[in-house]
Amino acid sequence: MAGGGGGAEGEPEFQIAPMIDVLLVLLIFFMSITTTQVLKVDQSIALPLAPDALKKDSTRNEVIINIRWDPAKKKAEYVLNEQVFPDLADLSKAIAGAKKTGETKVTTSDNSSFRVVIRGDRDASALSVSLAMNAAAEAGISDISFSAANKD
Repeated sequence: MAGGGGGAEGEPEFQIAPMIDVLLVLLIFFMSITTTQVLKVDQSIALPLAPDALKKDSTRNEVIINIRWDPAKKKAEYVLNEQVFPDLADLSKAIAGAKKTGETKVTTSDNSSFRVVIRGDRDASALSVSLAMNAAAEAGISDISFSAANKD
């Protein structure tokens, strides 16, 4: 007489609400993981064009340095992990710290090299990119890559 759940007489009902709950939890989980990788890439930087640019090797551990160019001041701004470094000595220390933590992750894999990826604005001076390379060298990193776009 009572309504509700499927009795012995009727067909069992498929409950969709728990499935939607699980789907939403997975969606939130994957969105939170994706945003941590996206935060390293500064979308305000217009990368230089290189028609023959290749897709990067994503199996290696790396640190990304974003070089923003301020045309009004004609000065570069160095950004690492959402932190702006006006002093290059501090940038070098931050790179060395990232290298130390990154090497512990990398040594267990097949490819045990750590690299710096420089994402310089297309209007940035060559000197500003060279200074970022020097900061990486002072941190003990000789493997440096540059980001470029293959189309506008």
